[in-house]
Amino acid sequence: MIAGRITPVAVCALGLAVAGCGGGSSSDGPKSPGDKQESTRLCLVDEGFDARSVGAVIEIDGPDGPRVEFNISGGESETRTFKGEAQGAEQIGSTLLFVGPAGDEELKKIETCVIG
Repeated sequence: MIAGRITPVAVCALGLAVAGCGGGSSSDGPKSPGDKQESTRLCLVDEGFDARSVGAVIEIDGPDGPRVEFNISGGESETRTFKGEAQGAEQIGSTLLFVGPAGDEELKKIETCVIG
C-alpha cells in the first residue's frame, strides 16, 4: 500500500526534476537590462548611427541627438512620465526613447532596435 503511494509521488518528483534540468540555450528567457542595452547599441551601430552608452543611457549621434534610457521596469518608465521627467519621450517597454531632432525614418530604425 505504501509502495502504491510512493510511486505517483516519485513519478511527479522525477517529472519536475527533468523539466527543471532542460538543456536550454543561454538566449532563453528575458535579458538583463545591461544585455538589452548592449544589444540595442550594437543594432543602432549596425543601422549606421553613432551610438554610445553612458551609464543606463544610449546617446545617438551625440549628446544633442536622440537618446534611449533603460529603466528597471515599465513601471519605472511610467512613473518618470507621470512626474514630468520624460517630456518628449516615447515609452517602449521599460525604456524611454527621447526623440530629439530625429526624423521619421531615423525613429523607425531606432524603435526597431529598441524593440529588438
